[in-house]
Amino acid sequence: MRRADRERLSLALMDARNHTLQLLARLEQALGAMLRLPPGTDGVPPLWLAGHMGWLAEYWIGRNPQRNLGPRCPTDGMHLASVEPQADRWFDPSLVPRAERASLELPGPEAVKAYLLDTLETTLELLEHTPDEDDALYFFRMALFHEDLRGEELVMLAQAAGVQVGIALPQGVAARPPLGLPATRWTIGWSDGGFALDVERGHEVVLVPEFEIDAQPVTWAQYVEFIDDGGYDRQELWHPEGWNWLQREAEGEGRRAPGHVEQIGVASGAVLQTLFGRPTRMGGSQFAMHASWWEADAYARWAQRRLPTEAEWEIAAHQAGRRGFRWGDVREWTAGTLRPWAGFAPAAWSPTAELDAQAVFGKARVQRGASFATRARMKHPKARWWALPGRDDGFVGFRTCAL
Repeated sequence: MRRADRERLSLALMDARNHTLQLLARLEQALGAMLRLPPGTDGVPPLWLAGHMGWLAEYWIGRNPQRNLGPRCPTDGMHLASVEPQADRWFDPSLVPRAERASLELPGPEAVKAYLLDTLETTLELLEHTPDEDDALYFFRMALFHEDLRGEELVMLAQAAGVQVGIALPQGVAARPPLGLPATRWTIGWSDGGFALDVERGHEVVLVPEFEIDAQPVTWAQYVEFIDDGGYDRQELWHPEGWNWLQREAEGEGRRAPGHVEQIGVASGAVLQTLFGRPTRMGGSQFAMHASWWEADAYARWAQRRLPTEAEWEIAAHQAGRRGFRWGDVREWTAGTLRPWAGFAPAAWSPTAELDAQAVFGKARVQRGASFATRARMKHPKARWWALPGRDDGFVGFRTCAL
């Protein structure tokens, strides 16, 4: 979809909007008319998130006379008025900081749905008359990526709020031995045509020594061994900042496992994790998830291994698929902190732009791969996402490499 033509984009945009509306319907049924999250749930209100999807597409497509310039379009150029007079006040992230979105007086779900349908109709009409060229299609591809990524965020909110959304968890897989890959010269960063997030773009050549990497993410059976061996009590296994994070978490109900885990039977290896509001017995061969980066790093130290670098993960995803390298069930933490590749330039829409980029570059940790909640068209070996190391709300696990 990064190079999708006009026809494929049209179908994908309709599918993405239908998916958004279906998720909203499930959340509305469970949470009530205004889709208010339960107290203590960390996240952006679902109505704001959905309205923002429509707003971003309208702002950069329907309201943007220079949309055919694509990435060369000036970010401070003139924009036309919205079909909804209050759209900017409600859904423009530069006008509504994240901390204020939960208290913002938003329109009801019917008004938000009407706005989503109106903006989609405009987007599709303009797409029909757009040349099949990278620059001209840039903002349409961007709108699709944005909606699919925010759709996954809606699924994460459903998990946090205990709402069923009809998405099944992958089954466990048979264990495979780690994979050895030879030393190589690898180009990291997206430098081809088509669409990519600005944090994915760039062109850096790295020399990667030979390495050994797990064929699949760490399973619950493996993670329970770490817990059983006192992993949450042994300070020497934890990064100093990670140990401080763990102590802060322990001040509440305690932290003895990844997020949403209600019970662990060390003797039996059974894990009870709440999934979309339902306590679920996790199989030992299923991949551990809702782990923070601090937990992933501590596990790797305990196993006398390490987390993979971005380049190692990407090489394995490209070259070792036929040898059993499995990915796409959970997003995966990597060793490095988020930094821009050479040639980085902020894009019209950037995930980092909605926060202070300086607060995430050098602090957030990079995630690679995709989760079971990621739309299939978004799964790509070069896809790059990130979160601060203490976050555990995503469907995120990890794998390890030999030292």
